[in-house]
This record gives sequence, C-alpha cells and structure tokens, in this order.
Amino acid sequence: MDIAAAQAYLNDHINLEATAGQVEGLSLARMRRLAAALGNPQSDYPVVHVTGTNGKGSTVRMVTALLQAHGLNVGTYTSPHLERLNERLAWNGVAIDDDTLAAVIGDVARVEPGLGAEPAVSYFEILTAAALRWFADLAVDVAVVEVGLLGRWDATNIADGTVAVITNVGRDHTDRAEGWRAAIAEEKAGIVKPGSILVLGETSPELLPIFEGAGADQVWLADRDLGCMDNRLALGGRVIDLRTPGASYDELFLPLHGAHQGDNAALAVAAAEAFFGRPLDEEVLTEALAGVTLPGRFEVLGHRPLLVLDSAHNPDGALTLAATLEVGFAPAGRRRFVLGMLAGRDPVEMLESFGLQPSDELIACTPGSPRALSATDVAEAAASLGLSCRRVEDVGAALASALDGAAEDDAVIVAGSLYVVGAARAWCRAEGRLPPG
Repeated sequence: MDIAAAQAYLNDHINLEATAGQVEGLSLARMRRLAAALGNPQSDYPVVHVTGTNGKGSTVRMVTALLQAHGLNVGTYTSPHLERLNERLAWNGVAIDDDTLAAVIGDVARVEPGLGAEPAVSYFEILTAAALRWFADLAVDVAVVEVGLLGRWDATNIADGTVAVITNVGRDHTDRAEGWRAAIAEEKAGIVKPGSILVLGETSPELLPIFEGAGADQVWLADRDLGCMDNRLALGGRVIDLRTPGASYDELFLPLHGAHQGDNAALAVAAAEAFFGRPLDEEVLTEALAGVTLPGRFEVLGHRPLLVLDSAHNPDGALTLAATLEVGFAPAGRRRFVLGMLAGRDPVEMLESFGLQPSDELIACTPGSPRALSATDVAEAAASLGLSCRRVEDVGAALASALDGAAEDDAVIVAGSLYVVGAARAWCRAEGRLPPG
C-alpha cells in the first residue's frame, strides 16, 4: 500500500470530523477489537492523555518537548491536521513520512476484515490504531495522545494514561441544554484511569467534584497546586514564572503569543513532573520551552503588514484571539479579518467574540469541508451586526485579497476554522511565506 492507496482506504470509511455525523450506541468495543487484532499496542508504553475544549493541542506540543528534552523517545498523536495527514503522527517531534504512514495504515487494513462488517471502523479509529501500532513498533518510552472529541468514548481512550490532562471545559460540541457544562465535564473526566494523576486546568468549583470522583490517585488543580504566577509580554513571546507541586520555575521564555499560553505551559510542566515523579531539570526545561512552535496557533507569518493565522474555531477561542490581538498586536492601521466557519457555530456569536468593529475589514470565505458555513451565511451575520463584509469563497483568494489591500501598518488575521487556517498555510507556502513542506 502506497500513500495514495492508504488515503483512498481511509476515505472509504466514515469521517466524523468532516461530516459531524451522530454516533449511535457509543462504545469502545469496536476500537478495542481493532487494537486487539494489532496486538494491543497501547499497552506497550505509558501514555500522557490530554483533552480539553481549548488549549489541548498547545499543551500536547509542550509536554512532548519537555519529555523529549529530558531524554525520552516520544510518540505524539494529535488531531486534526492543518495541511497534511502526516502531521497527526510524530516521533520526537518529526511527522511520519509517507511510506511509513502508508505501511501502518496497511497494517490496519489487513486486520479489518476479521472484525466483522457491522459497524465498520471509522477514519479516526483507523488513524488512532495506526498511531498506537507505530509507537509500539518504535518502542517509544512514552506516547502523548490528544483526544479527538470529549474523552470517554473517544477512540484514544483505549489507552490508559498514567497522567491525564484536562485543560478546560468550554463552549464547543454542546447544544447548550441545561447542565451542559457538567455533561461535558463528565465526558472529559472519562479519560481518567485508576492509579493515574490528573492535571486539571478547569477551576470551576461546581465541576471539581466530577473530576475528583473520576478515580485518579491525585488531582493537581490549577490555581491551587499549580499555575502561571507571572506572565509578561516579551519580544517574540512571553516571560513566565510557573509553580507546580514539585517546584517553582522563574523567568522562562515561551516563544508563543497570548497570555493563555502561560496557563497551558503550567499544565504541561506539571504533567511532565507527574510523569517523572519529580521536579524537572530547570536548565533542560528552559531550553525545551524556548524551542516550542505551534503552527496555526497565533502564528505570525509576516510583518508590514502583520499576518496572523489562528485556529480559533469556537467562541472561547475567538475571545482568546481578540485578547491576544489587543495586548501587543493592536495595529496602528486597520484590522483585516479573513474568516470562515463550520456549521454548528453561531456566526453572530463568533463575530462578536472576535471583537469585530465597524472599522475592521471582513472578508468571508468558505472552508473546504462538508460542514462549512457558506461565506454568504457569515456575510448575513455580519450585516445583522452592522458590519460590512466582502465574500471571497476560496480561502487563498480571500487571503490574497486582504493582503493586496493592506497597508504596511495594517494587520491581516485569518481564523474561524482549522480548515481555513490549513488552507491559508498552504497558500502561504506556495507563495514562499513558509518553507516547503
């Protein structure tokens, strides 16, 4: 099986990321059968398991960097990808190559017929099984695994994390019915396994009993046991002071934008401490954090005009982007937003959360997804708020239009969906604003 055949095999299976379809009869039984057919690779190494509404991808990257810097061989599984499927599976920070990805997907394809026809495994289950098998083949010392959706019934939850990290509970993947926060907390708490340490970023008092009752041996809670004690804007990122159950770490440079990344760093450092059972080597910690990169997370790809790509795709993420722009990135000129969104989002709420003003330029585009809201839907939402909006369906064309009209002191911001950010990165790469992938 080559990479084209592997991609075709994947595409023959239901992809709930693309369709947002409803899953009937939630169960991990099918995923457990698939893993068993592959030799239960998830049992061959310890796992740090990470979930949360926002910040989990950033936290996963930082945990990976910290464990690797301390000499461990680290596998990392994330989702979704921005530009290439390969991004989801990484070994010591390097994405899997095409031939190896095709081979491990081929391993799954060979055992699938023995699972029975109904119900068929999904796109995400295949990728998850392939990642877990690959990590076992590599004999990694640890895998850092990001939950795809919620937690309890996510395919990744066949792994028993020795450390579980829950960043927060926010307004995504919910119908906002009464009790939605508790319901989401219950699902995210489902990744916590007996004997584990839970590193918890969600501080709402009403949700704490849910997490404390999830079965962890210890719960390390933000603002009680750990936290970012000082967080200052610096050239190229932040300077932060962190406190964890094991130590205090001062004057750490974090080359990421937004005060929220200090909170993510506190969770990541605590998770690494929990894994090792001791404080981290401060010199190694300093070097590891200083080297972290986060594609698509307030990623600055140009100056004069400022060009920012951010994966904010829900109201809480949009509010965080707006706050980051306000503190340190408010342009002298005009703000020009290129926004596209997926169905299930309230475009009016999203535009309000991004902090759109009448003086801003707004270009609406349509993400390349079956779940996309049309640019017309976004433009109609903008009109209801008294905002002017142009429609340019294609993401690359929309970004080119924004940049063509921008003065040197303007800011161009691309956001609203991972599909939009991924397409924008691909356009930037083709235009020489990013190195070849």
